[in-house]
Amino acid sequence: MFTRLAYITDRLTYTVFSLDVTARFSQALNFFIFDSIKIFILLIVIVHVMTLINHYLPIEKIRDFLAKNKLYGLEYLFASFFGVITPFCSCSAIPLFVGFLKAWIPLGVTTTFLITSPMVNEVAIALLGGLFGFKITAIYVVTGILLGIFWWFVISKLKMENQVADFVLKSRKTADTLVNKVSINFTILLKQISQDSFALIWKIMPYVLLWVGVGASIHWFIPTWFFEAYISKNNPFAVPLAVIIGIPMYTNSAGVIPVVQSLIAKGVPIGTALAFMMAVIGLSLPEFLILRKVMKIKLLLTYFWIVAGFMIIAGYIFNWLL
Repeated sequence: MFTRLAYITDRLTYTVFSLDVTARFSQALNFFIFDSIKIFILLIVIVHVMTLINHYLPIEKIRDFLAKNKLYGLEYLFASFFGVITPFCSCSAIPLFVGFLKAWIPLGVTTTFLITSPMVNEVAIALLGGLFGFKITAIYVVTGILLGIFWWFVISKLKMENQVADFVLKSRKTADTLVNKVSINFTILLKQISQDSFALIWKIMPYVLLWVGVGASIHWFIPTWFFEAYISKNNPFAVPLAVIIGIPMYTNSAGVIPVVQSLIAKGVPIGTALAFMMAVIGLSLPEFLILRKVMKIKLLLTYFWIVAGFMIIAGYIFNWLL
């Protein structure tokens, strides 16, 4: 999807700026430029599209249907599978998350997608399958989907719909107003949608730039031996440590799987390495800090504690099974 952008970013970093392609600083800068532009593009497109959907589809009827009818968790299973087919990293998934919230899609469904999209996608499946075989890949995919469904069970009991940031709730009201103006001129409609959408984007984008930069720096400047020293097979607390170490980092599945491969080759248990991978791509610090602008602190902490706890348990289970 972003192959052309990657090419332009590479040309800018290594040709225009004449930076060494093997240097850690060059790689960190390249990653920062690419991911920042990618998320900005996603924000523009998705927020505009979701607002247009609000205008032309009977969102209120869909919302009322979801509220009044029990689908027995099928909507959450669908959200998990939708996450599987969308190749986003944790921060790239946030624009869709915001767009879903604007469209009045239930919080549990949107956060289920937010969990599964970075963790389980076709890129991760292809790379894991090629490196580790069908068994490990299947266990990892099922675990990611189960995590999304488990989160649905928790969030449905806690009833935290009001824990979304106030400006998102306000944008929902704006969308409702647009829905009622069926006869509005299309040009005027687009102008109003753009004004509302960019107002939302400018609230989020400074956090994206700041924390993508922090995450990229941490990822590229911490040496591999740092992980090997603390998540060795002889450490009984290696799994929770792997998750804790992975959280400050930020990359996608393509970036972290080679690291996981090298850790396993050096004797780190598979479950510990996969728990580290899940934390890096599904629970990054930049994601946490960007989501702080979208979620209230109670929901945000609940989200991270539940997901991190599940990853730790999954890591121990992987070590036991494999």
